[in-house]
Amino acid sequence: MPGPGAFLFGEEEKKEVMDVLEKGYLFRYGSEDDAHFLHKVATFEKEFAKYIGAKHCVALSSGTGALLTCLAALGIGPGDEVIVPGYTFIASISSIIYAKAIPVFAEIDESLTVDPDDIEKKITEKTKAVMPVHMLGNPCNMDKIMKIAQKHNLYVIEDTCQAAGAAYKGRKLGTIGDIGAFSLNCFKTISAGDGGIVVTDDDMLFERAFGFHDQGHKPSRMGVEVGKRSMIGLNFRINELTGAVALAQLRKIDQILSMLHQKKKKLKSMLSSIEGVQFRKINDPEECATLLTLLFQDKQTADRFCEKAGTKTVFYSGWHVYNNMENILGKKMPTKINCPFTCPYYNEKIEYSHNMLPKTDDILQRAVNISIGVVDPGLGAGYGISILSDDQEIEKVGKNIQELIEEIL
Repeated sequence: MPGPGAFLFGEEEKKEVMDVLEKGYLFRYGSEDDAHFLHKVATFEKEFAKYIGAKHCVALSSGTGALLTCLAALGIGPGDEVIVPGYTFIASISSIIYAKAIPVFAEIDESLTVDPDDIEKKITEKTKAVMPVHMLGNPCNMDKIMKIAQKHNLYVIEDTCQAAGAAYKGRKLGTIGDIGAFSLNCFKTISAGDGGIVVTDDDMLFERAFGFHDQGHKPSRMGVEVGKRSMIGLNFRINELTGAVALAQLRKIDQILSMLHQKKKKLKSMLSSIEGVQFRKINDPEECATLLTLLFQDKQTADRFCEKAGTKTVFYSGWHVYNNMENILGKKMPTKINCPFTCPYYNEKIEYSHNMLPKTDDILQRAVNISIGVVDPGLGAGYGISILSDDQEIEKVGKNIQELIEEIL
């Protein structure tokens, strides 16, 4: 199991799922008078909104769908520029492209989240929104980002897919910007195998997000709406089985976060006194604690550590680094097989190339992820511990890291 929530699947998830299967009603809509309809999805939406302090919540089939729905709700489209960090999962960028908008890559800082100073440098008359990504469960510097957005009249879409439950200065992530997206993928804090969530406090954005996710229908908590559609939408609905698992996981989220923080604190304390190694900057202590990131003094030292530990630096962590997104860099869309997309906005306005973000490249070449709750070689986090690791295992891994660092330094 790669993510912390998935490690804790148990009797609670089984019960929620079996309740649905025994009733035999899997569609998310139904009559409250029907004893077979248990409205697990609607209950999850209500409880998730309450948990993070949002007015509205829509559950969807994926985090990618949630991001695309956020863009659609804001009316972002052809010619609009959206600033997004070059270190993020590819869905942050691909969702912008499928909205027919233009992704503009920004640098990260040593928090491994977007650098607010570089956001301001990338703003043009075409910029419509900023998409801060709370990468690896670490909150972005939302004070600076919101100040920049307000100054330039920009929307803020919080990509909170890797940070469910984290907070920034007392506010849950996803509720600080105009609209927020989450993921329920197997790698995330809480999981339903796959799934997504959109949250907002804005009534109009909620209506548009709901409509986009379900064929243009206006918000309908239980029954299927009959009547005029408010817009042309798609189908990103989830079913009652997914909603059942998500509901059980949500009720464990504080337990999950507490366990992660406890284990990360113990491992980090073992490494804090080692000279020559720093940790990534944490913008708020209420992060998710899913990973511990080491920052070495240079690429060569980081590479030597990884060689001995049998892992890779974050620079090589697959489709989380813009350099490794060959389909994005090559502008390959499915309009013509093996041919670049010919949309004048995406194809001509901005060029994308390897090593176009030197600060990001430098940081990621020196960064090494140690797993705490997310065990994922694709994130460069195949080495470390898991949420189920006991003190003995944590001490063993910590001692091993100490010895490797002392050897290479």
